[in-house]
Amino acid sequence: MIYQFSWNAFLIFAFFVAVVLGLSFYLGRKARSAKGFFAAHGQVHWFVNGIAFAGDYLSAASFLGICGMIAWYGYDGFLYSIGYLAGWIVALFVIAEPIKRLGRFTFADALDSKFNSRAIKLTAAISTLVVSTFYLIPQMVGAGTLIQPLLGFSYTTGVILVGVVVIIIVVTAGMVSTTWVQFIKGSLLVIFCTILVGLILNRGIIAHPEAATMGIQTLVEAQGGKVTNDHPQGRGPGQGDLSPVGHVVRLPGDVKETGPLGPFKFLSTLQKSDVLLWSSKKTLENGVSVTRFTPKVVKGEEVMTPGASPTFAGIRKDNLWAKLDFISLMLALFCGTASLPHILIRYYTVKDQAAARKSTVVGIGAIGFFYVLTLFLGLGAMTSGAMDVTNNNMAAPLLARTFSQTLFAIISAIAFTTVLGTVSGLIMAAAGAVAHDLMTNLFKVTDHEHGQVMWGKIAAVVVGIVAMALGIVFRDFNVSFLVGWAFNVAASANLPSLVMLLFWKKTTSAGIAAAITTGIVSSLAWILMSGQAYKDIYHWDPAAAIVPFSQPGLVTIPLGFVVLIAVSLMTSRKVVEREAIMVA
Repeated sequence: MIYQFSWNAFLIFAFFVAVVLGLSFYLGRKARSAKGFFAAHGQVHWFVNGIAFAGDYLSAASFLGICGMIAWYGYDGFLYSIGYLAGWIVALFVIAEPIKRLGRFTFADALDSKFNSRAIKLTAAISTLVVSTFYLIPQMVGAGTLIQPLLGFSYTTGVILVGVVVIIIVVTAGMVSTTWVQFIKGSLLVIFCTILVGLILNRGIIAHPEAATMGIQTLVEAQGGKVTNDHPQGRGPGQGDLSPVGHVVRLPGDVKETGPLGPFKFLSTLQKSDVLLWSSKKTLENGVSVTRFTPKVVKGEEVMTPGASPTFAGIRKDNLWAKLDFISLMLALFCGTASLPHILIRYYTVKDQAAARKSTVVGIGAIGFFYVLTLFLGLGAMTSGAMDVTNNNMAAPLLARTFSQTLFAIISAIAFTTVLGTVSGLIMAAAGAVAHDLMTNLFKVTDHEHGQVMWGKIAAVVVGIVAMALGIVFRDFNVSFLVGWAFNVAASANLPSLVMLLFWKKTTSAGIAAAITTGIVSSLAWILMSGQAYKDIYHWDPAAAIVPFSQPGLVTIPLGFVVLIAVSLMTSRKVVEREAIMVA
C-alpha cells in the first residue's frame, strides 16, 4: 500500500486543526466592526504581514503542485516558481504603496477612489468573485488530495472537511484570524521544508538499477471503485496495488550511492545520472476508463532542461503556437500576482504605505527562499522511490514519509494549513466584494458596520460551498496548472485597470469598467475554447479546439489595455463637458 492510516499522523493533523480553530475563536472578539472583519483594523505589524503574504501566496499549487510537477517532469515545474516569484517585482515597485493609499477594504475601493462609479463597483466585485473562485479550485483539489491518504477519508469528504474548517475561520474572526493563520502557516512551511531539504541533501542519491525493468502499471477505474493492476515485465497481469515509483537507475561512475551532497553537487550529480520517469495515457475500454503508466529511462540533463512536460513541450519543438503558449503562461504568472484580490487586500491590514512596502520585501524574501526549496523537494521526490504514480500532487508528503512517519504527518498537516491559509484569504476577498462593494456601496442594502459584517459572513458560507463543489468536479487536474488559469484571468481582468489608473491621468470610470469586463469575458472564453479544456473538461479531441493555444494572457492582457485606452479616450470628452457644466 502506498497509503496507510496512521494514528500518529491523525493526532498531529488534529492538533494543527485544533490550534487553528482555537485561534479563530479567541480572536473573534476583535472582528466585530467592518474594519476589524475586513482589514484587521489596519494594525498588523509589517513583519507579520510580510510572512502572512507568504502564507497567503504559498498555496497548494506552490507546495503540492510545483513539487509534484518537478518530481514528475523535472525543471519544468520550477518554471512556475520563477514566474510566481517574478510577479512580486510588479507588486513591490508598482502596486504596494498606491494600493494602500487608495483603498480601505477591497480591490474595488482602490479602483473607485477617484470616481464613485457604480459600474466600477459592480465589475470590480464580479472580477474579485470570478478570480477568487477560479483560484479556490486548485486549493480544494489539494485539500482533497491530502486528506484522502492522511485520514483515510474519501476525496469528497476531504474537500468538504476543509471547506467547513475554512468557513469557520472566516466567519468567527475575519481578517484577524486569517492573518495569524497565514503567519503561522508561512513560518512552519518554510522552517520544515528547510529541514526536509537538509535531510534530502544528507541522504544524497541512491541508484536502483533494477527499477529500469519495471513494466507498465495500469489503473482501471471501474464503476463503484478503482482496481489496480501491476504488469511487471516477465510476469502476467496480477491483482495488486500500483507500485511506488521515483528512481535513479544509474549514477555517475556507476556507484551505488553518493552519500551526503551539497546543494550544487546534488544538482550536478542528478544532471549526469539516468532517471526513470513516467508518462500516462487514459483510454476507454469496454466502457471502463483505463490509465496506463509507462516508464522511460532518460538522461538527467534532459530532466534539468525545460520542455519535458506537455505544458512546456513547445520550448523544444519548432511549433509557433506551443512557444506562444509558454510565453503566455509566463506573462500571466508575472502579471497575475499584483492582480490577485486576496493579495491586494493584505495591504489594507497595515497602518501606512511604508509598512506596505516593508511587508512586501519580507514577503518576497520568504517566498523566494521557499521556491528555491521546491526545486530540491521535487527532485528529491523524483529520486525517493515513494511517489504515487496516479497522483503527483502527493510527491512532497510521500517524500517526507521516506524519512519518518512523523515527518510525513507534520508535512501533510502543514500542507493542510497551507490550503487553509490561502482558501481563507480568497474567501475573505470574495466576502468583501459581496458585503462591502455590492451590498453596501452599490445596492445600499445596509449602511451600518454590523450589516456589512453579517453579509460578509453570509458570503463566506456561500463561496465556501461553491468552492467545495468545484473542488470535487476538478479533482483530476494538477493544481499548478489550474492556478496558471487563475493567474491568466486575474491579470487580464485587473492589471490593465490598476496600472492605467496609477499612471495615466486620462483613465475614466467607463474605461476601467470596460477593461475589467473585457478581461474577464475574453480570458474565460479563451480558456473554455482551448485544447486543454477540450481534452480535460469536455473529453473531446484537443486538435479541434477553436483557439490555437491554451493560455490566454498573451492576447487578453494587451486587449484589456487597448480597450481601456480606447474607451477612456471616447468618454474623456464627455467627462470634461460635464465638469464644465457643473462649474458654470
